[in-house]
Amino acid sequence: MTASPGTNSPVFTRLDHLGLIAFSGPDARAFLHAQFTCDINSLTPERCRHGGYCTVKGRLLATFLVWQREDAFHMQISVSLREVLQKQLSRFILRSKVKASDVSAEHACIGVSGKGAADTLKRVLGTVPAAPYEVRHTTDASIIKLPVERYEIMVAAAQVRAIEDALSKHASAAPVEVWDWLDIHAGIPVITPQTQDEFVPQMVNLDLLGGVSFTKGCYPGQEIVARMHYLGRLKQRMYLAHVAGDVAPQGGDKLYSARFGDQACGMIVRAARARGSGYDALAVMQIDQAQDGNVHWRAADGAVLRLLELPYSVTTS
Repeated sequence: MTASPGTNSPVFTRLDHLGLIAFSGPDARAFLHAQFTCDINSLTPERCRHGGYCTVKGRLLATFLVWQREDAFHMQISVSLREVLQKQLSRFILRSKVKASDVSAEHACIGVSGKGAADTLKRVLGTVPAAPYEVRHTTDASIIKLPVERYEIMVAAAQVRAIEDALSKHASAAPVEVWDWLDIHAGIPVITPQTQDEFVPQMVNLDLLGGVSFTKGCYPGQEIVARMHYLGRLKQRMYLAHVAGDVAPQGGDKLYSARFGDQACGMIVRAARARGSGYDALAVMQIDQAQDGNVHWRAADGAVLRLLELPYSVTTS
């Protein structure tokens, strides 16, 4: 039995499109704190948080979810960026006592969502996090609560079949597109190769998700990110929108409006098939154009983006 987007019954999904890098060693915390937009120094094993990795010009090379299990920090990232990002970060380790390891094959990630998801996890794993971004650890798994009644289970690969069999007694299997659609409606940006070096963190609302600290020390691009925050020069934000039609928008697709003519006024970050018809997408666009409500996909006369409501308030500063 499979489920479709928006189902109210609990569903579970294998999230094989996500890679996992583990950072270990006595200098791991300090090293990561100096590289990422988020505050790693204050991270505890009971919490996870979003974060970003930027160029020196403040443009995002990756977005991720990070948490601590025992003495290692785990970065969950798009599998399409895992290898290149791991190599790039490893170049800066130098004499630091840090080891970066690809542990994607050693673990499996399962998403559980829908009404009754918490009860399902309690039956299968005996515990469940209570608040968004809270983490609970068992002997074989780490359980993360995400916004909009979603949970992730990170489990050892040897245990994944047993976990899925147990989940199947209480929930339906769902394709990864269902999880992507829920993730989009939660307003979570995912940087891919098509959108690398395009956005400062605030453009994709990473600051609104707790993924940017403006009080921590330096990291690549920090000066640019901080200047945009304190001087209030942000002209673009990320919005949730519906695009009608049978062709799927892709990350990196440009957006247009009459006011900007041939010049793009925004870009698609990610998209997934919507309930019924068409596609729902996260799109970065000029704030004033979003307020006008006349933004088109791929061409000035392309499909209109109909804005939907995100679960958090999109500010203009």
